[in-house]
Amino acid sequence: MIADMNTIPTIQTIDRKIETLKRQLRTLGPLHPGSLSQQYQVCGRPGCRCQKTAQRHGPYWKLRYVHRGGQVCRFVRAAYAAEVKKRLATYKTFRRLMDQWVALSVLRAKREFFSSGRQ
Repeated sequence: MIADMNTIPTIQTIDRKIETLKRQLRTLGPLHPGSLSQQYQVCGRPGCRCQKTAQRHGPYWKLRYVHRGGQVCRFVRAAYAAEVKKRLATYKTFRRLMDQWVALSVLRAKREFFSSGRQ
């Protein structure tokens, strides 16, 4: 369904909303993409308990993300897991705010550049 041009906010309203998003983005601290999970490992030592029983080594924290088109996997020290979780949450906030900014920018372009006819 195509929205009527009268239901689209004014350019000034959109610009105010974008400025609010920019202020929110400036307050964000360190961030990091990806997901963090706990892993249990089987080692390669002959006769180790992890190969004979269900008792594997771990848990270890593993961070996975995509950077510049490539998959990255890193182990995180347990002492830093809470900080990494915080940065992952900040990244999600960053993405949400950026998605809103893009949506408002598209809406602004629609209001500014395109005719009111069907598109």
